[in-house]
Amino acid sequence: MTNATFAARRAAFRALHQDGFFVLPNPWDAGGAVRLQKLGFKALASTSAGMAWSWGRADGEVSADEVIEHLALLAAATDLPVNADFEAGFAESAESVAANVARAVETGIAGLSIEDRVGADLHPIAAAVERLAAARAAIDASGQDVMLVGRTEGFLIGRDDLAPTIERLVAYSEAGADCLYAPGVTRYDDIAAIVAAVAPKPVNVLLWGPDMKVADLSGLGVRRASTGVALAAAAWSGFETAAKALVL
Repeated sequence: MTNATFAARRAAFRALHQDGFFVLPNPWDAGGAVRLQKLGFKALASTSAGMAWSWGRADGEVSADEVIEHLALLAAATDLPVNADFEAGFAESAESVAANVARAVETGIAGLSIEDRVGADLHPIAAAVERLAAARAAIDASGQDVMLVGRTEGFLIGRDDLAPTIERLVAYSEAGADCLYAPGVTRYDDIAAIVAAVAPKPVNVLLWGPDMKVADLSGLGVRRASTGVALAAAAWSGFETAAKALVL
């Protein structure tokens, strides 16, 4: 792939966030990326859990080197922009997060998310902001127009109080995030409040549960919705159902 090819994908990806709404499905391998492109999606995102499962591991049991290799594979497999699920940057210090982000940019990705989770807890907000700002600086130093997604995991670990979530998203926006994301938020009033709090920056929402409708999210001002690990979970469920029917 040429730098011009990746530059065009990055420009197209950023343009998708300017207005309207799009769905960002999460394949976990090259075959899935190709199939989703053929179905007409405009962009894709990786899934850390889906990748880990396909390698026989649990989410969080992959290294930065393995994820970077995986991102390069996805970016080479499709003509679409790819947004990277880059977990918490695979590092303790902000400086090491920046170094890993710089390596990820070289794979050709069009976007990259940094989350604030550490184990079963969240980084203190000051540390999370420092890490996100370091990612922003690394992207800027690369000269590549890669979108940075600021992601807070509070709702996924049971901290479903909206005010601290919004506080973090606003802080991440101010630290340089281009797009904001709080997976696990499902109440439409809460989603609308997040959209308003970080406007005019775009918001990503995780499609979570059968009651969440794509058309409703568009009406709330959400710019994009991702599937997270849902496609991988559906695929593995079908695989296990078929395999169990063969067990004697």
